[in-house]
Amino acid sequence: MSQTPPSEDELAGTEQPFVQHLMELRDRLVKAIIAVAVVAGVLFFYPGPGALYDLLAAPLVAHLPKGATLIATSVISPFMVPLKILLMSAFMIALPVVLWQAWGFVAPGLYMHEKKLVLPLVVSSTLLFLFGVGFCYFFVFGKVFAFIQGFAPTSITAAPDIEAYLSFVLTMFIAFGLAFEVPIVVIVLARLGIVSVAQLKNFRGYFIVLAFIIAAIVTPPDVVSQLALAVPMVLLYELGIWAAQIFIRHTKAPEDEESAASPAP
Repeated sequence: MSQTPPSEDELAGTEQPFVQHLMELRDRLVKAIIAVAVVAGVLFFYPGPGALYDLLAAPLVAHLPKGATLIATSVISPFMVPLKILLMSAFMIALPVVLWQAWGFVAPGLYMHEKKLVLPLVVSSTLLFLFGVGFCYFFVFGKVFAFIQGFAPTSITAAPDIEAYLSFVLTMFIAFGLAFEVPIVVIVLARLGIVSVAQLKNFRGYFIVLAFIIAAIVTPPDVVSQLALAVPMVLLYELGIWAAQIFIRHTKAPEDEESAASPAP
């Protein structure tokens, strides 16, 4: 009985010296930094740091009492806070370029079936993170600030500090952005064989409890924001289980497909 000759390694001959890897990493980091700097330069002139700050503060200002404004308790806060918002906005806009550079660095060391997995995950994780941030800004903030101002006694005049507000916004953005990455985590765990799809389905009930615990810790103490974080996490967990089955089926290594297709002796 003839044996099938072993297939040639896809990565044969692609090895590079360590110094060359460092040089390539440096070049790609420089390109990513340049992309962020270019976007920051454009945003600096239009719409400008002040306009970006006003846009970020709009959900809170809309629910402050008439005549109330945000305050700066530090001398340099009026300069530093808009600058931080400018850099944050530039990084988010340039995120596809940053991730593309990261992909270009690791792609030569991946097999073809691994590239089929990584590239879709890079794109989808970027979109999910941005969706999470957008969901937090356009929906959650309005509900949270309305609850806080409606709960506060009339004898209290709200005058939030801009640095404290920026810290709160960044925390919420990161929390919702990472929460929307649940499908990616589920897919990677299943594809690497750490857990099976059946185990993920059995863990469903525990994850629902875990999602509500995380939401209670991360979000302010109001029901709306907690539900706004926990419910999407549960739905995205179900989406991750469904997507994991598709990824596992379409990203098998060639030797796995051959072993699955060959009859048992």
